[in-house]
Amino acid sequence: MADLMSLILGIDPGSRVTGYGLVAVEGRQLVYVDSGCIRTEGAAMPERLGLIYAGIEELLSQHRPQWAAVEQVFMARNPDSALKLGQARGAAICAIVRAGVGVSEYGARQIKLAVVGYGNAAKTQIQEMVSRLLQLPRAPQADAADALATAICHIHHAATATRQAASVALSDQVTRR
Repeated sequence: MADLMSLILGIDPGSRVTGYGLVAVEGRQLVYVDSGCIRTEGAAMPERLGLIYAGIEELLSQHRPQWAAVEQVFMARNPDSALKLGQARGAAICAIVRAGVGVSEYGARQIKLAVVGYGNAAKTQIQEMVSRLLQLPRAPQADAADALATAICHIHHAATATRQAASVALSDQVTRR
């Protein structure tokens, strides 16, 4: 894990339920901070988007993460569902960018591979691995677990990128000698 970040906000966007999870990095240790869901059921779509934006904005203000990771839209069988999911992502990303926090995006398969080691992992497998990695007493709700997994995926990818950059820099130094 990389020391260059200390708190990551993961987001699993949804038009009815948007999961969030905050994971801190202390040295090489992942530490659970918070997780839950922003529920918008019953509201019309414009109001749902406003609730998602306001909920993410409140999380950012309260926790002040250094970075955010958001799950990308996958093309569902139902194009209307994919459009609504894209709008929910957009509301979350707008709140993040407006707060001046950097954003990374990861596909569902990429997240599952990083956390479970299998790109087609079931939701229950994600919940179980997130519980183990963060040493939680019980599995978080599915949307919150997906958001925590998104944050963990970012932490792993950032650590790999840091190691690769250090390796390239070392190689450049050796080459110059």
